Amino acid sequence: MMSTFVPGLVALSLASGLVGGVFLSFSDFVMRSLGASQPVAGIEAMQQINRKVYRSVFMVLLLGTGPVAIAASVLAAFAVGGAMALAVGAGAAVYVLGVMAVTIAGNVPMNERLDRMAFGAAETRAYWPVYLRRWTGWNHVRVLASTLSAALFATGAVLAG
Repeated sequence: MMSTFVPGLVALSLASGLVGGVFLSFSDFVMRSLGASQPVAGIEAMQQINRKVYRSVFMVLLLGTGPVAIAASVLAAFAVGGAMALAVGAGAAVYVLGVMAVTIAGNVPMNERLDRMAFGAAETRAYWPVYLRRWTGWNHVRVLASTLSAALFATGAVLAG
């Protein structure tokens, strides 16, 4: 019975890892590059990134992984239990809290505020360094959470195999 969970848990691990990879690229070099640009250029580029992301494969992975992880953890808890269910449940909790909740409560409101601002305005240029620092800080949390959830889903797959 437990081995039937392996393909799904591997897929969850990969999805969470791919999400984490996108977040890592922003934390590692994208935000630093935008911050090193002239403020008007960095602001405009980030506004465009935030507008384009809604029609991306990344958004499907970001938003789809949470509900699938919750469903997998409930199924694992009722069908199998034990260490495998604990790993999957922990992976789901870390993903939902550290990725989805942080995105919804932290990064998205900052993105929406930046999007409403005129990229050449003095107010926007004053907000830009604050945005860069706070957005990137929250993004570091998402990197760690998505990576940890990927490891926990992989652990669940190993325990189920």
